[in-house]
Amino acid sequence: MSTNKLKERLDKGPVICAEGFLFEIERRGYMSSGEFVPMVSLDHPEVLENLHREFQHAGSDVVEAFTYNGHREKMRVIGKEELLEPLNRSALKIAKKVALDTPKGSKPNLMAGNISNSNIWKHNDPQSQKEVEGMFTEMIGWAVEEGADMLIGETFYYAEEAFKALEIMKKTGLPTVLTISPMGENKMRDGKSVVDTCKELEQLGADVVGLNCFRGPATMFPFLKEIRKAVKCHVGALPIPYRTSEDYPTFFNLPDRSNCACPSPHGRTFPTALDPHFCNRYEIGKFAKDAYALGINYLGVCCGANPMLIREVAESIGLTVPASKYRENMENHFMYGKNKRIPKHMTEYGDKA
Repeated sequence: MSTNKLKERLDKGPVICAEGFLFEIERRGYMSSGEFVPMVSLDHPEVLENLHREFQHAGSDVVEAFTYNGHREKMRVIGKEELLEPLNRSALKIAKKVALDTPKGSKPNLMAGNISNSNIWKHNDPQSQKEVEGMFTEMIGWAVEEGADMLIGETFYYAEEAFKALEIMKKTGLPTVLTISPMGENKMRDGKSVVDTCKELEQLGADVVGLNCFRGPATMFPFLKEIRKAVKCHVGALPIPYRTSEDYPTFFNLPDRSNCACPSPHGRTFPTALDPHFCNRYEIGKFAKDAYALGINYLGVCCGANPMLIREVAESIGLTVPASKYRENMENHFMYGKNKRIPKHMTEYGDKA
C-alpha cells in the first residue's frame, strides 16, 4: 500500500496549497514586517489556527506549518534562540490539528512540515553550508515527530541550498515538494539555470518541483512552461499576487507609482507599500487556470495570499469548495444587479455611475 498521499492525490487531480502566511499575519497585526519571524504560533496561536482554517475553508488541501523563517539563524537575529523548538513544535501542532479537522465526509488535509531559505547559505563556503544543514535537520526532525504527512522546502534562490534541503528531506521517506525562487537575474544565485535546477531536483527524488514567491503571474508563467516540458514529475506553481513585469521581475524591485503621496520611508515598495501593484482575483484565477492547462496540478499563492485568492484558484480549475457558498453574486447588488426587486431608478443610476 502506497504511503505517498501527496502523489496519490496529484495523480488524480489538483492539490491546492495556501502559502503567504508572512504577509497575511503581518497585515492582521501579529508580526513585524521586515523582521518576519513567525512568533505568532507562541504569542497568538489562536490567530494562526484561524488563518489555517480560513485557508482550508477556501480550498487549500495542504495545511503548511508556519515555520517559514522559524529557523535557528532568524531566532538568533531577534535574540530568541531559546524559543526555536517551542515555536516550531507549536506551529506543527496547530497545523496538524487543523488538517485533521475537516468537514464531515471529506478526507483529512495533508499537514506539511516546512523549511525555507536560510539567508546565510554562501557559495563555496563549507562552514555556512554545514550550519544550514544543521538548521534544516533539526526542523525536519521536529516535523516528523509532530506527524507531518509531507515536507515542503521553499523559496530557495541558491540551487545548492535547494539540493541540500531535498537531501535532508528525502531521508525521512515523506513526500517532498521543493520550489525555488529565482531573483531578478532570472537564474539561481550560484549560476545554475532555473530549468536545470528543477531537472536536478527531480533527479534527486523530489515529488514536486517548481516555483514559489518573488514572482507574480506575468514573470513566473514563462518559466513554468519551460519547467513543465523539462520534467516528468509534478510541478508546483505558487506566485505572489503582484504585477511584476519584464522590467521588474520580482516584488523586490517594483517601483512606487509616480502619483504616490506617501512613499514608504525605507525607499522601496517591498514589503510594506506593494498595495498598488496587487493583482485582482481574476488575474490570479487566470494564472491558475492557465497553469492547470499546462498539466500543473500543485497550485497556490504565496506572499500576499489571502483566503479569497485561494478560493479563486480552486474555482478557476473547476473545484467547488466550502467558501464557494459565499462567492460573488452581483445579481443582487443594489445598483448593478438584475434581481426584479431592485428599484429601476437605482439600476438606471448604476448604468451611469
